[in-house]
Amino acid sequence: MVTLLAPLSILLVERDPHVRQLAKHFLSDEGHEVETATDGLEAIVKVRLRRPDLLITEILVPKLDGLALCRQLKADPETRSIYVLVLSILAAAARSKEAGADGFMLKPLAQSRLIAMVQELATQRSARQHAQESR
Repeated sequence: MVTLLAPLSILLVERDPHVRQLAKHFLSDEGHEVETATDGLEAIVKVRLRRPDLLITEILVPKLDGLALCRQLKADPETRSIYVLVLSILAAAARSKEAGADGFMLKPLAQSRLIAMVQELATQRSARQHAQESR
């Protein structure tokens, strides 16, 4: 386990219980605090309560899909700063970016790619916070 930056609080939104547990295991092993949700509406409730540093969502989640969830978070000044990583079996990088996502990762889930992407987003988040504090 090599965590280069401070651990993040992460909300993982995934409908498949096996993928959800696997991703949670990968992220927890890196020292991150991971909470899960099985659909977009549950995710909205948990975001409002916990304000995670990063939200990782599959596109094809029930009740409120991952792209709609991303759009909603990015449109709200209270949640706009939460980084969003979209995972999908769909080739939807452009659609994810249009929805406001900070990153996109094509499934299948691979531990090394997931951890590298989370580290990249954590680095961006840290740089943005440092720049805001310097103003």
